[in-house]
Amino acid sequence: MTVKTRFAPSPTGYLHIGGARTALFSWLYAKKHQGTFVLRIEDTDRERSTQEAVDVILEGMQWLGLEHDEGPFYQTERMDRYKEVIQQLLDDGYAYKCYCSKEEVNAMREAQMANKEKARYNRTCRLFQNPPEGKESVQPVIRFKTDLNGEIVINDHVKGKIIIKNEELDDLIIARSDGTPTYNLVVVIDDLDMGMTHVIRGDDHLNNTPRQINILKAMGADIPEYAHLPMILDEQGAKLSKRHGAANLLNYREEGYLPEALLNYLVRLGWSHGDQEIFSVAEMIDLFDLDDINKSASCINPEKLLWLNQHYIKESDPQHIAEHLAWHMDKQGINIDNGPQLADVVKALSERAKTLVEMAQSSRYFYEDFAEFDEKAAKKNFKAAALEPLKIMLERFTAVEQWDGEALHQIVLDVTEELDLKLGKVAQPLRVAVTGSGMSPSIDVTLELIGRERCLQRMNRAIQFIEEKVANQ
Repeated sequence: MTVKTRFAPSPTGYLHIGGARTALFSWLYAKKHQGTFVLRIEDTDRERSTQEAVDVILEGMQWLGLEHDEGPFYQTERMDRYKEVIQQLLDDGYAYKCYCSKEEVNAMREAQMANKEKARYNRTCRLFQNPPEGKESVQPVIRFKTDLNGEIVINDHVKGKIIIKNEELDDLIIARSDGTPTYNLVVVIDDLDMGMTHVIRGDDHLNNTPRQINILKAMGADIPEYAHLPMILDEQGAKLSKRHGAANLLNYREEGYLPEALLNYLVRLGWSHGDQEIFSVAEMIDLFDLDDINKSASCINPEKLLWLNQHYIKESDPQHIAEHLAWHMDKQGINIDNGPQLADVVKALSERAKTLVEMAQSSRYFYEDFAEFDEKAAKKNFKAAALEPLKIMLERFTAVEQWDGEALHQIVLDVTEELDLKLGKVAQPLRVAVTGSGMSPSIDVTLELIGRERCLQRMNRAIQFIEEKVANQ
């Protein structure tokens, strides 16, 4: 058997962290078994589905690197197939036309609840071959004729063995009065036509599973294996809000997270392999198994995601980080064509940055001039005593033939020794002069990346700033 899984989001909202985890688990299982991963857009809810949501789903999947082998397929393009199956179910006696109004069905359910019975449609129209008297002009819905006996057994990879008696199930509507098919029918037809062997989805779909299995049986189809994933909760164990993970997945990109950090974070929300915390994608594929998914819900941990992100920033190929950082530089309006290679900046800043947003903000002075010196840093370091070392270094930096960090650092050391000063009294005023603040990578790396022209101009500006400050005291 060739494994085939699918991710089937509805474009009625953005792709969020729960959907992304479902996509990841489905993708991993297919890849582990050299199978096929399908992307299907379940867009039959035409009133709520939007092209914007479709675009976000596709962009989010691409950003995460969860590339589909087949698709994307759109349910709205398969309406003829759904209508064909509806008619076949009617012809084979597995479905019937129901002429009861919504008001009548609601009245049935209210009466059942008053009698402490399970509320459901009472199958009145199941007895009719033709419209009942007075209902000839009514456009009927189509209901699936659920078997009144027997049971559905689901050997779920996560939940274990689940048994549902057919007598507990309703005769669900599979086509509305306007002829459009309903969710539970189209999902079954798609899974059958697309050859799904494993259905991996959130456990909010568990109630639909026995109904869908009954339809599959009526169509003579093989039943796929199921894995229903527990919910993801917030830090307090409550349902996720937009603030805590239920918002657009691409917000994580906006906040400066790397896709591999988010994938590593997602895979650990409900799955584990011993005490291991860091997983490459290759390790995930090799180690992942549906039967190892936890049965209980998982809670998000923003601090852990931040820790993972910092790990990947520090340990990944700088060129790879630079490709993602470029997107953030553009978002912040920083022109990276006018400065050092971005991969070199990544090397310089990777030890300190926790997010790519931080890294982009910290790298601005490499590419553009700053308006003012940081007030606190200037007050501390731009004193009269800083003038002499800055002027000597400016003279020697101007004369240096090759703008090389190692040579520049030696000049800083030489000036420190000649003036019998501590290194901080020389290097720190220089750092503020060329970066505008008191924080930067090592002074040799900082100077080399900023470049000769910018450094000399900024040192001149700092000297002038200090002279004016001293003169006004």
